[in-house]
Amino acid sequence: MRTLLALCLLALCLPTMADQRLLYQPLNRDASVTAEQWRQLWRATRAQGGHTLIVQWTAHGDSDFGGAQGWLANSLREAQDQGLELVLGLYMDPAYYQRIETLDSAGLSSYWKAQLGRSFSQYQQLRKAWRLPAVGWYLPMELDDLRFQDADRRKALRNQLRVFARRLDQPLHLSAFSAGHLSARVNGAWLDQLAGLGLNVWWQDGAGTGQLSALVRQSYEQALPCRIGVVREAFRQVSAPGQAFRAEPMAPQYANGCHAEAVFSLRYRPWARGVLHYN
Repeated sequence: MRTLLALCLLALCLPTMADQRLLYQPLNRDASVTAEQWRQLWRATRAQGGHTLIVQWTAHGDSDFGGAQGWLANSLREAQDQGLELVLGLYMDPAYYQRIETLDSAGLSSYWKAQLGRSFSQYQQLRKAWRLPAVGWYLPMELDDLRFQDADRRKALRNQLRVFARRLDQPLHLSAFSAGHLSARVNGAWLDQLAGLGLNVWWQDGAGTGQLSALVRQSYEQALPCRIGVVREAFRQVSAPGQAFRAEPMAPQYANGCHAEAVFSLRYRPWARGVLHYN
């Protein structure tokens, strides 16, 4: 009887603990993955409980990964054939983090407007040329509480995102991370305001980068309204500050709370080993 009860409780927990939503960050080196390897990878993802694949970007600088008939588009078609829903990432400027670090408020506003224009062009490409049905669109330009400490900057960003999201045919997703420059309460209120625009807002839990202590990370998460999703980092950063980013796989720290959860990233999950390389 006790064994049966334990199995029932485990079954109830599995949908929450499974990797239901996974982020995939396309890299040019993934072009060497064969069609059969992609098929097996997506099947394994489904077997692990996955139902939504959030693709971080479909254009990165000068690379569009082969375009409408390239390796990325074809692999994502296979993902759909295997039963995965797609949230498709838009355009990412490789110099994004360096640019926003040096711009003043007016320059930052102009830069964001230009980048949103690039992302809208990519959105049109995805709908007209790639023809991949999407359940959402992901904006790869992550938000942080250092560059957006100033309330006027946050307001200007919110206005731009409101206009941009209205031009899309499916919900806009974006993510943010905390570096301790806004209080947990203010950070939660800021992300909630963005969610109030109809955006799907994700907060990265920071467990992999380890910039903040576990206790501080917990306080930020506890201050998040339930409609803010949490990205569970499935890696442990091993590179030092200033070095090229390197990380090793780590089990994501699920919380079983009120937040939707996603995992970053597919590349670090056990069934992707030998197919998607992380270092």
